[in-house]
Amino acid sequence: MLTPLTLLVPPASPPSLFSFNRFSHFPFSTSISATTTSASDLLRVVSRRLVLTTKTQSITTMATQEEECKGNVKAQLAKLFEVSLKVTVPNEADVDPLIAACTGKFGDYQCNNAMGLWSKIKGKGTQFRGPPAVGEAIKNNLPTSEMIDSCSVAGPGFVNVVLSKNWMAKSIQKMLIEGIDTWAPQPPVKTAVVDFSSPNIAKEMHVGHLRSTIIGDTLARMLEFSKVKVLRRNHVGDWGTQFGMLIEFLFEKFPNFEDATETAIGDLQAFYKASKQRFDSDPAFKERAQQAVVRLQGGEEKYRRAWAQICEISRTEFHKVYQRLGVHLEEKGESFYNPYIPGVIEGLTKQGLVEESQGARVIFIEGINIPLIVVKSDGGFNYASTDLAALWYRLNEEKAEWIIYVTDVGQQQHFDMVFKAAKRAGWLPQGDNYPKASHVGFGLVLGEDGKRFRTRNTEVVRLVDLLDEAKNRSKAALIERGKGEEWTEEEIESTADAVGYGAVKYADLKNNRLTNYTFNFDQMLNDKGNTAVYLLYAHARICSIIRRSGKDVEELKNKGTLALEHKDERDLGLHLLQFAEVVEEACINLLPNVVCDYLYNLSEIFSKFYSNPDCKVIGSDKETSRLLLCEATAVVMRKCFNLLGITPIYKI
Repeated sequence: MLTPLTLLVPPASPPSLFSFNRFSHFPFSTSISATTTSASDLLRVVSRRLVLTTKTQSITTMATQEEECKGNVKAQLAKLFEVSLKVTVPNEADVDPLIAACTGKFGDYQCNNAMGLWSKIKGKGTQFRGPPAVGEAIKNNLPTSEMIDSCSVAGPGFVNVVLSKNWMAKSIQKMLIEGIDTWAPQPPVKTAVVDFSSPNIAKEMHVGHLRSTIIGDTLARMLEFSKVKVLRRNHVGDWGTQFGMLIEFLFEKFPNFEDATETAIGDLQAFYKASKQRFDSDPAFKERAQQAVVRLQGGEEKYRRAWAQICEISRTEFHKVYQRLGVHLEEKGESFYNPYIPGVIEGLTKQGLVEESQGARVIFIEGINIPLIVVKSDGGFNYASTDLAALWYRLNEEKAEWIIYVTDVGQQQHFDMVFKAAKRAGWLPQGDNYPKASHVGFGLVLGEDGKRFRTRNTEVVRLVDLLDEAKNRSKAALIERGKGEEWTEEEIESTADAVGYGAVKYADLKNNRLTNYTFNFDQMLNDKGNTAVYLLYAHARICSIIRRSGKDVEELKNKGTLALEHKDERDLGLHLLQFAEVVEEACINLLPNVVCDYLYNLSEIFSKFYSNPDCKVIGSDKETSRLLLCEATAVVMRKCFNLLGITPIYKI
């Protein structure tokens, strides 16, 4: 019998995602630590070292920053401002630097702590006379760093930072040499489960599964890029009372059921509908179907084999979709967790969480007026039973620190109740600490009429048909442009795959996942505007520029020097350097559209740079530097495509 999950109580204030340990990485010396006897001692020691060892300290600071926050400009600035804040307000503990990218003309980044600090320290005998004075002190106490060109204070103490263009250029070139993975976020999570796609056995995957599959795959990719071990879980609906009618119908149609193949059964959706119609209209069939459920759940061999046969045929259909989308999942369906349910329910009962209510066994959740039913009045289990067992397993057996469920927004309350029950049981800590579970909700896919996307005969659209249509349209566009005469058939097919499937993915991912979006082939396959087609073509053009130069870009990375002298060069360089913090934000908030926004803006900024006559690339005296900037743009674009599950193209 299973025992209830027991977890060690986490620290009172564990590190939040992508946070920094305030003292273990203090950039001066290990002799300065959280145990310093007084704030004045800290201020005196720090001030002395700022004066006596500025040069050494600068080198040490940079080394520490690069080790801990590689590629993340915002994080590196936060480390510098953390030092300044300790000196500026030594009596205020736990002051986190508030760093944001600037949108105005005063700088590249901004530290916004002054106003908040003033509200804390005024009336405490402080030497300061308002937020601007606090801002000036924060600016003046910043340690020397080669990444900063200048600082200024504006308004109520905002500290504006202008980055050094030499440091920016060196950082980009270093990424080109060492690889884009050095710009990956560094979350404190080692293992995460992403539960996504999750179609039902014996039913076709339809457009309703599109969003869960695409969004879930992108979240998994972002976490994998961040060096997290991701368990990609396909929680398929492969257990329940519906299998009684499916098995009996299979026996009826195919006496030698093990010979039944995908071809023989035909359309799974039609097979399911026919069995349901028979179940509803034929009492004798219904009784046999109900008995079949009992025999299946009792482990009778013939019924288990029939069940496995139906599941395997469904998997073959699912695989067609996953293969087109380039999505990898490991199936652990409802049946996998079924054996764990009794032990989990017993453990929760012993903890006093499970109560009797109207013949059912339920868990009451504070603030919600309906209970979470874990055992139905007929003694059967349900979705809540399975989801609690799955959560228990993922925490206990798979040691996941972050469990992410990607389903439509309609299931928000269900998962909210499951998570709150887990917190009551002590499986999860209170608050937003780790280990934690998150529900990633998403809106509907709509048709042109503003209603749920369906075919003309009101059927939901089969996902495989939708994807094939996108590819076929993409292929037709290539042929129309004369590529049929220029390219091989393999090149046309691979490009049509990349553009067609990429267009479907990007049209979904570029929207905030919580909103509905309208599915429109003409819009998503347009080569202008914020579409995958435009972005893929933009990447191909950059690759073409590099090829036309005739230069070996790998050799240039090591022997050439990148510089950011022109404003448009610098603007492009700054946007490239913001890649790491953008991916971090997308991971924290589980929002793929943040990456899409960044990618589209990157393409627009590159276009402005390349179209400027003053920034000529091939044949200019700055050709080497600008080719390196082109290559850096292409590298970052390819990583964005990779995170979004889109295959880049290299020629058009």
